[in-house]
Amino acid sequence: MKISKRAERIEPFYVMEVAKAASALAREVAHTDRPMIFLNIGEPDFTAPPLVQEAALRAIRAGATQYTHATGLDRLRERISGWYAERFGVDVPARRIVITAGASAALQLACLALIEAGDEILLPDPSYPCNRHFVTAADGRAVLVPTTAAERFQLSAAKVESAWNERTRGVLLASPSNPTGTSIAPDELRRIHEVVSQRGGITLIDEIYLGLSYDSTFGQTALAIDDQVISINSFSKYFNMTGWRLGWLVVPEALVPAVERLAQNLFICASTVSQHAALACFEPDSIAEYERRRAEFKARRDWFIPQLDALGLEVPVMPDGAFYAWADCSNFAERLGISGSWDFAFEAMKQAHVAVTPGRDFGSAETSRFVRFSTASSMAHLEESIDRLRVWANATVAA
Repeated sequence: MKISKRAERIEPFYVMEVAKAASALAREVAHTDRPMIFLNIGEPDFTAPPLVQEAALRAIRAGATQYTHATGLDRLRERISGWYAERFGVDVPARRIVITAGASAALQLACLALIEAGDEILLPDPSYPCNRHFVTAADGRAVLVPTTAAERFQLSAAKVESAWNERTRGVLLASPSNPTGTSIAPDELRRIHEVVSQRGGITLIDEIYLGLSYDSTFGQTALAIDDQVISINSFSKYFNMTGWRLGWLVVPEALVPAVERLAQNLFICASTVSQHAALACFEPDSIAEYERRRAEFKARRDWFIPQLDALGLEVPVMPDGAFYAWADCSNFAERLGISGSWDFAFEAMKQAHVAVTPGRDFGSAETSRFVRFSTASSMAHLEESIDRLRVWANATVAA
């Protein structure tokens, strides 16, 4: 069977390849005193809080399970609008909000609505691999611009200006970012958007981790800059609803009809039950629980990253959001006779029974030196993983 060139251009998602290997080994060691600890997948160990679960059950029992409008439940769009006003002090009218089948659908809709064949979109290197693949799937070309720790692994206005050419259509940013957990300073983000706007381009920003910001310097939505900024968000991370597949897209008002047409044809609508459940996310008791969990994620970060540094797994930039540690494993690996983060990930899996994600997925700007740890697991698992990595390192060096 002939496979489309579009599909052939999509690279494998190596995170999932590593996850498959980790799952296979996990079955072998499940009944030992060292079962696999999974620090490789960016999924909160928390699930939807009680009010959200109860709202889903009520919707099912009431038969509220039929299609909604392609743009989503009006009540949910209003709740999200209210959340922007209360949390960020930003006026985002509900009519500019489109409910989607997760952030993935939001990115797909944005790319299909705005990118022509051959258009180039600038992204930071490293960055979340699926973001560039959404550009590719829309017949665009993702251009990865190398970044450094000194730049917080984020693009700058100067780099955007330097990389821009006649084929460039815009930028796709993420703040906070996966895999680094770092955000773009608001002033720099404003400068980036000015560079893009002056060239008639588009600024897309993935803000799915925005609710999990730990530093008020960075924890601001890009929607405060200009109503032409396009923001992608999700109920998966801060709201702990990963498998519910629910997200949203904020677009300029003039773009809503085009996005709505695409959504009608591609998805019909996001899950109706999930939408009714998500209404309860914004209840005071739910927000209080989410804030308690955000504090827990911060506590895990504050403990775990110094422990990695002490092991020689240096995290060059303290993440200000999300739940990741982007660690340089090159010195640690060299001491153990291991070459690069890909081999390190598989050896950590085999020797310490700790699953991590090698940098290969996230770009090519020295990503072979880095591994991504997810701190979305429990503190007990994080503590045990540090103990195991320390024992593995000491035993190998001693031998």
